Amino acid sequence: MTRETRARRRSLTFGLLAVALVAIGALLGQLATVPNLAPWYAGLAKPAFNPPNAVFGPVWTALYLLMAFAFWRILRLPGNTPGRGAAIGVFLAQLALNVLWPFLFFAARDPLMGLLDIVPQWLLIVATIALFRPLDRIAAASLVPLALWVAFAAALNFEIWRLN
Repeated sequence: MTRETRARRRSLTFGLLAVALVAIGALLGQLATVPNLAPWYAGLAKPAFNPPNAVFGPVWTALYLLMAFAFWRILRLPGNTPGRGAAIGVFLAQLALNVLWPFLFFAARDPLMGLLDIVPQWLLIVATIALFRPLDRIAAASLVPLALWVAFAAALNFEIWRLN
């Protein structure tokens, strides 16, 4: 097997790993969210800047695709690349908080717990961008929309908590 073939296989393997981890996170979040939209979330008081429910699915789909792409770009770097391990660890930590949020907000029906999750989640996203940047600027830039959306979601979460 040539070096080029091994590199392609390694890249594909890491691509599948990145997509699988992010997709599992997205699916778990849906399990907590969907059953609680109509019976609970629909009845909450929401701020004027709350988007229609139909916006969330496409936005999160695009963000999850960008997350998997960014993660793949970092995973495919050589294992001994300085900073790679820390960047992967912080990315996985923000992903874990991302997965946890719908369980706290929707499944537990607790906007305060969601808020207590989303603030550190946003900080970890910003930290991930900072750690990705010296390794791969494209990977870092791919997470900027996530940081912006989660900042918006945090403001929305705060207002829902405040209003209810």
